[in-house]
Amino acid sequence: MGESRVFVLSKEGQPLMPCHPARARELLGKGRAVVARQVPFTIRLKDRTLADSEVDGVQLRIDPGSKGTGLALTDEKKETSGQGTTVSIRRGLVSVELQHRGDQIHKCMQQRAGYRHRRRSANCRYRARRSNNRTHPERWLPPSQRHRVDTTFSMASRLCRYAPVTEIHVEFVAFDTHSMSAGRPLNGVEYGQGPLAGTNTRAYLQAQWNNACAYCDATGVPLNIEHLTPRSRGGSNRISNLVLACVPCNRAKGSQPIEVFLAHRPDRLTKILQQVKAPLHDAAAMNATRWQLIEALGTLGRPVHTWTGEGTKENRNAMGLTKTHTLDALCVGPLDHESGDAIVRFPEQVLVAKATGRGSYTRTTPDRYGFPRLRRARTKQHFGYVTGDLVRAVMPIGKWAGTWTGRISVRASGQHSLTTPMGRFNVSHWNLRLLQRGDGYGYSTRSESPQSTSRKTR
Repeated sequence: MGESRVFVLSKEGQPLMPCHPARARELLGKGRAVVARQVPFTIRLKDRTLADSEVDGVQLRIDPGSKGTGLALTDEKKETSGQGTTVSIRRGLVSVELQHRGDQIHKCMQQRAGYRHRRRSANCRYRARRSNNRTHPERWLPPSQRHRVDTTFSMASRLCRYAPVTEIHVEFVAFDTHSMSAGRPLNGVEYGQGPLAGTNTRAYLQAQWNNACAYCDATGVPLNIEHLTPRSRGGSNRISNLVLACVPCNRAKGSQPIEVFLAHRPDRLTKILQQVKAPLHDAAAMNATRWQLIEALGTLGRPVHTWTGEGTKENRNAMGLTKTHTLDALCVGPLDHESGDAIVRFPEQVLVAKATGRGSYTRTTPDRYGFPRLRRARTKQHFGYVTGDLVRAVMPIGKWAGTWTGRISVRASGQHSLTTPMGRFNVSHWNLRLLQRGDGYGYSTRSESPQSTSRKTR
């Protein structure tokens, strides 16, 4: 492990090779550099241009994911081993874990659709449904999936502005969702036959549950098709999420999770959960966004190389690293282990960038039924500050007396709310100083503690 490097910009703002934090402190102490950005921490030199500097270049390695994406800046050097052969040595300089909010966006879209459905049915009960012949533009993605592409591209673009990135390496994988659903490899004609081949949903469930209620074994009564994970809680119409239930059991369960409804009957719960398979939402999202992510990264003006997930796993196991997004990003790309190529360094601190958005576009706050409850302020900036800004507060007196750094939530009264690691309190705008404008991300750090067998610790 080693210290995470600090980004360095030239006098005209061009990226130079990242430096050690001790070197950055020395440059700032001597007045040769100024702070250009707080997070990620970046300095700008006052006495050196790009033409006066030696820049070898770094590589940006990306491990895309559905809920999180790992990004790592690395450099590779050629060294001579003890046997006289030339080996490639890869060092990790900066690691960033990007946390997406696609699930939150999907939930908000479902909530909005529920509000609209309820208002339409309440105000005009017999109004015909809107036709389903609407089309989308070519290469359209749902908002939750478009968010994954845009945020990954945005973070990669920022790293290219702060570091001299010469090439981009991306893990490019495709998930066989049909094989994953079956739980085994499929061949030939099996890909055209799912669990409902030659039957329908109700007949399949009747045969599987012996035409009885899955919760109470009732027979000879009307049976409904029941969702184990309710649609309101993200459940799907996948056949493994469906059972048969009698009307009383269906009403009693309602929108409860199956674990809560059958908490007092663990044997029955175990029997039902044996048919539930892992959801394929994440795999489907990766399949839908992988090509558009590669195309977006190609617009950055750097060559983009794609590599398989199997190669990343092989590199990670050979280096004795645990599985995290950032360490997987560090292992993306070829390494010849037989000739001695190795990863000799990884940052001990990971910058975690959580996508928080830039506020709500809605003009009103709805009640539980989707009707307007109160109006929201149309002005987002108050006394020069916007929610999400990174500020430094100097509190002269009171319980929170001292100097604090954190992000604020603004109010029209000027008494803004400041969130710090020690808690949250109100502070007047007169006691604040802006450090960095909010950019739609919340930043934090975490330690990288893999089981490493690397032969160097620098």
